[in-house]
Amino acid sequence: MQSVQGVCPLEFSTTLKENYEFRRLYARGKSAVSPRLVLYVRRRKAPFNRVGITVSAKLAKAVHRNRVRRRLREIYRLNESSLLRGCDMVIVVRGRGVDAPYAALEADFLELAGKLGVLNGEARP
Repeated sequence: MQSVQGVCPLEFSTTLKENYEFRRLYARGKSAVSPRLVLYVRRRKAPFNRVGITVSAKLAKAVHRNRVRRRLREIYRLNESSLLRGCDMVIVVRGRGVDAPYAALEADFLELAGKLGVLNGEARP
């Protein structure tokens, strides 16, 4: 399916890429924290979401950072239909998140999204 900025595997989303977009979300967005993740969300007037995932180089080597990034992209993709549209989201991985199992990352993401009020329906079981 076509996204707003070209071909994207996400149905209702595109990615955050610019540093100023991340900084604006950190400064003005709402946040929720778990031991593995921090989720920042800011509502805006658009028919699609924008998502960014960050993993600090201090946490692990590139192989491990990329693995957790891939896992979080997949978690977002599978639960995308149960999220409200028109949000900017940044997922920040904390130290415990690098080696966390997939199920724990998914549970944390859904819990944080629920706390911030961006879940609009039933999440994937």
